[in-house]
Amino acid sequence: MVAIMKRKIRRPSSSSSSSFSSSPLGSGTGMLSLPPPFLSSSHNTFHSKPLHFNTLDEALSTFNRMLHKQPPPSTVDFNRLLTSIAKTKHHSTLLSLSRQMDSFGIPPDVYTLAIVINSLCHLNRVDFAFSALAKILKLGHQPDATTFTTLIRGLCVEGKIGEALHLFDKMIGEGFQPNVVTYGTLINGLCKVGNTSAAIRLLRSMEQGNCQPNVVVFSTLIDSLCKDRQVTEAFNIFSEMITKGISPNIVTYNSLIHGLCKLCEWKHVTTLMNEMVDSKIMPDVFTLNTVVDALCKEGMVAEAHDVVDMMIQRGVEPNVVTYNALMDGHCLRNEVDEAVKVFDTMVRKGCVPNVISYNTLINGYCKIQSVDKAMYLFEEMSRQELIPNTVTYNTLIHGLCHVGRLQDAISLFHEMVARGQIPDLVTYRTLSDYLCKNRHLDKAMALLKAIEGSNWDPDIQIYTTILDGMCRAGELEDARDLFSNLSSKGLQPNVWTYNIMIHGLCKQGLLAEASKLFSEMNKNGCSPNDCTYNLITRGFLRNNEALRAIELLEEMLARGFSVDVSTTTLLVGMLSDDGLDQSVKQILCKYVQ
Repeated sequence: MVAIMKRKIRRPSSSSSSSFSSSPLGSGTGMLSLPPPFLSSSHNTFHSKPLHFNTLDEALSTFNRMLHKQPPPSTVDFNRLLTSIAKTKHHSTLLSLSRQMDSFGIPPDVYTLAIVINSLCHLNRVDFAFSALAKILKLGHQPDATTFTTLIRGLCVEGKIGEALHLFDKMIGEGFQPNVVTYGTLINGLCKVGNTSAAIRLLRSMEQGNCQPNVVVFSTLIDSLCKDRQVTEAFNIFSEMITKGISPNIVTYNSLIHGLCKLCEWKHVTTLMNEMVDSKIMPDVFTLNTVVDALCKEGMVAEAHDVVDMMIQRGVEPNVVTYNALMDGHCLRNEVDEAVKVFDTMVRKGCVPNVISYNTLINGYCKIQSVDKAMYLFEEMSRQELIPNTVTYNTLIHGLCHVGRLQDAISLFHEMVARGQIPDLVTYRTLSDYLCKNRHLDKAMALLKAIEGSNWDPDIQIYTTILDGMCRAGELEDARDLFSNLSSKGLQPNVWTYNIMIHGLCKQGLLAEASKLFSEMNKNGCSPNDCTYNLITRGFLRNNEALRAIELLEEMLARGFSVDVSTTTLLVGMLSDDGLDQSVKQILCKYVQ
């Protein structure tokens, strides 16, 4: 696509480009030289008038009649029909029709190609969109700012922000003035990839030119800053916006409220909501849901109910998201009966529960080990023609495992697969963990092979669980082999992986090998934790190597770790051993004080 942009065509007159400056975010050296404008304003207006259809079938019937009419209608007439289809977002259909036009010898004009570019970008085929741009240039026409903006948006949607910036610089370098939509599109793209600082620099560049930001641009930046928890900076942009005489809208306020909620600034949330009302901007259901969800996550469910009551009085009706947040808040406090009351209220008010509603209650029941009630809700989902998702199955599988119903969990797993729900790593981690804890190592190994043969790659957590199961079962040789093969699978052991292996080796009295593994941890970028030190210290103490244990105890305390209960108990027992050297006892005494 860069090759397209380096095409040498005649450049616009200097009068059209003298006020433009290049973007500070990137620089491009290859320049477009483009011909004079290809359409007059009246012609462009005529082109943009769409035909009106009630259904897509009606539009397709009209297209087929036009295609076979003799003489055929003009390209302009076809463009009007394509514009109508584009407005209905049937982009694949539109591209098929444009190909039919080509096959019938109806030549596309620049407006046809602009419509095609728009549809291709909506379908995330920006590569083909640049091919359509090449056709525009080949016809001797120049793309307008809208076409550039469409391409920039397509690149941003595909995450190709660097190429979008490059195209933006080319656009300015050729004398095209970006409009507020162009800037807004690029600023939104930068914010989406987390580069808010670059988006703010682009805002400053925008302000220095002839294009002033609007409420959409400011709101985009405010939202991004709030998501980054930079709420003070967001309010600075907000104040700047007000100073420029640009009135905030509901989106602006909702972003700020969301940012304040993340910081638990409840007084400021109330102040801002009152300010909204004073500005004749009524909080909407999104505002309500933002505040209610944040309060519930902080355990402030009573306050969340107060907010809901207040919003209902102001004419804002809760939706399924609101009720789900309230139910989740109650379940977090193990108040499942209260969550059920919220569920019943939702149904009574005509708000239809969704999968998340049921998942929330199922999770609540599983947390308080009322798995039978959770299973009843699972069956109720089918009666309500709701399809349980992976989260539903994972919650129930964990709940069943937790109350010792491992076989039921395995049966549910098989049902999950049979119904077309794909297990994820959470599913596999749960089953691997409980199979190993219940000494079903053979089944855990079979599951590991199944995971390796699926679309999922087992992560270090699953392998660590299996290693733990092997060590508990005394299968140390198999554990060694699996551990040594982790690097070949592209996995790096974490501190818990090392701890399990060190513990297994110490139990077998293989202290030299355990010490070697302990030493390797730092070399491999994995620092030992308090558990590591306590495990290996106990290993040396149990094998009557008190002096090496004392060295480790000193190192452990120097690094700010504490002696745990198990190590302290072992030390106390050793101090009562009459066979232990008195000088060693005196040293060990200080670690149990």
